[in-house]
Amino acid sequence: MPLKFELCPGRMIGGNHPCFIIAEIGQNHQGDIEIAKKMIKMAKDCGADCAKFQKSELQYKFNKRALERPYNSKHSWGKTYGEHKRHLEFNHEQYRELQKYAEEVGIFFTASGMDEMAVEFLHELSVPFFKVGSGDTNNFPYLEKTAKKGRPMVVSSGMQSMETMRRVYKTVKEHNPNFAILQCTSAYPLEAEDVNLKVLTEYQKEFPDIPIGYSGHESGINISVAAVALGAKVIERHVTLDKTWKGSDHEASLVPSELAELVRSIRLVERALGDGVKKMLPCEKPCHDKLGKSLVAKVKIPKGTVLTQDMLTVKVAEPMGVPAEDIFQLVGKTVTEDVEEDESVLPEVVDTYCKKKKC
Repeated sequence: MPLKFELCPGRMIGGNHPCFIIAEIGQNHQGDIEIAKKMIKMAKDCGADCAKFQKSELQYKFNKRALERPYNSKHSWGKTYGEHKRHLEFNHEQYRELQKYAEEVGIFFTASGMDEMAVEFLHELSVPFFKVGSGDTNNFPYLEKTAKKGRPMVVSSGMQSMETMRRVYKTVKEHNPNFAILQCTSAYPLEAEDVNLKVLTEYQKEFPDIPIGYSGHESGINISVAAVALGAKVIERHVTLDKTWKGSDHEASLVPSELAELVRSIRLVERALGDGVKKMLPCEKPCHDKLGKSLVAKVKIPKGTVLTQDMLTVKVAEPMGVPAEDIFQLVGKTVTEDVEEDESVLPEVVDTYCKKKKC
């Protein structure tokens, strides 16, 4: 059984606990704190466990030339990439306001720390867990410093190799046992051919003592639901209020109706997964009583006869006789009463059968 731990206060993940569903608001709020609040409320109303943002301290995430480069995209909020990012970045007080609002609404609140200083701020903010975006997954000084802070971590793995992910696991594990790794492909939107859900099972083999999850950027919900069927314990999906809004993430995001359906579908699949123990269930008894097959005498069998297989057949019978699967066990046993042709072979008329079966 994979490791389970408390990701947020009172909320365990891993093992048989429900999948933890993260609504990734990211920067789909358009730089408007009121839209951000609407999205937090939307995430709660749709049944997500957590509303997540992306926090950057821009001068620590980008060098000067990266911030000064022209940004002429249709998604741009400024002439340079720095102006664009500054428009979308909430300050510390705004983050505190959003955190307070999430608490009032009743949903967990966190953010991806997109650089080491952003992690420092989120740590001061006392977020329940750190999310490591794919861009920092191979940033080993960052990983080590973040892990040492002791908060649970959720680590995405877009753009990484299995060799790198083994190093990530080892680096984080050395300082912090409470973390999950998410399969992720960093493309927006993501085509089905590039999802590679089979990595989930490979991660489960490679890292059997941590929960595994999935961060998806595909259209629709089906692939994310399939990830849960394959054992994902955390699901992260970008969300938006309008897929036509400015911003490269909106197209790969879920609108409220899709997020609500994703949550419903995940909870349905979790119910359907069961416990893995194969047995006849109480709900099957009516069908078994009506159509379950048992042993019937193919010919008249006088009292004292030693049974052979050619004396027996399998039918839906009234009353129900010895279960069909026990036909070979009856060969060589003696009947203690006459059994007429086409009559049920009842357990109590077969010598020693009931003793073994505790009839």
